[in-house]
Amino acid sequence: MSKWYVEQGPEWDVIISSRIRLARNFRNIPFPVRMNREQGEQVIQKSKNAILESNTVLSKDFEFIPMNRLNVIDRQAMVEEHLISPEMLQDTHSRGVLINRDQKISIMVNEEDHLRLQCIFPGLQLDEAWDLANKIDNILEERIEYAYSENYGYLTSCPTNVGTGMRASAMVHLPALAMTGHINSLLSAVSKLGIAVRGLYGEGSEARGNIFQISNQVTLGMSEEETLENLKGIIKQIIEQERIARNKILKESRLKLEDRLYRSFGVFSNARVMSSEEFMKLFSDVKLGVNLGIIKGIPLETINELMIITQPANIMKRYGENLSAEERDVRRAELIREKIKI
Repeated sequence: MSKWYVEQGPEWDVIISSRIRLARNFRNIPFPVRMNREQGEQVIQKSKNAILESNTVLSKDFEFIPMNRLNVIDRQAMVEEHLISPEMLQDTHSRGVLINRDQKISIMVNEEDHLRLQCIFPGLQLDEAWDLANKIDNILEERIEYAYSENYGYLTSCPTNVGTGMRASAMVHLPALAMTGHINSLLSAVSKLGIAVRGLYGEGSEARGNIFQISNQVTLGMSEEETLENLKGIIKQIIEQERIARNKILKESRLKLEDRLYRSFGVFSNARVMSSEEFMKLFSDVKLGVNLGIIKGIPLETINELMIITQPANIMKRYGENLSAEERDVRRAELIREKIKI
């Protein structure tokens, strides 16, 4: 089964992925920050039973992975693959994750909330991700009584998630808006509409490679469907603005753009040493070149896959070694040449 980052999806030239995340908590068990070890184990066992023993075909597709049975590299690799949050690394006791085979669904157990259910799809597929997340949520709710208020909706550890408990987001690649100098004004305007703009790994992370996470901020007073419609409308405007900027550059500065993209591809495909920072800068140019048809013969799936498998922990996991930063830079360059094969 293909993973989400090597599959094609709608609007794939701008939207890398769509994600729905639901925050849920057990009724009559304190939030994770206040619960004891025994209560944490109860949450794990009931969550496992709700999925693995459910009378659905999905139950056979999942496995439960306890965090304290993974080494540091495997845990960090899961963060890089967007399967768990960086917060899951801080304390591994009484924590785990339920993951299905193609990794489109992952359920973090005892993160900030008892359950953080997320579904990731390639391209712009927020409705599809919501449909699947809602289906899994219903399966869980057949065996778990959630903390829920008639007045406020789902109760969560962080007040900003109370209500639907839903965060919908899209990972967007906006190189042309960055080149034309319009990215900051656009993102500033978007943030005034109740939309959060974050980096590659969510809150507090850096926006590298001209990649941003665009998500809803409001979870109270709106239904899930209303939230999705609002977010989709804004994302479609961002897609349109990025495409307009790409066409403008092609029309007014094609030779200069081609020179930049070919130079980046030359280093990207021939380097013998490459840092993570250099990779992300070149990755943005190469991905744009492939999208525009300027760089030919490289599938976009390969470029997107490189975004994940060249991250530090994924490199060490792939080669089965604990490598220094300098050694990872060499292996990263090797991996790119191996995947591109020019």
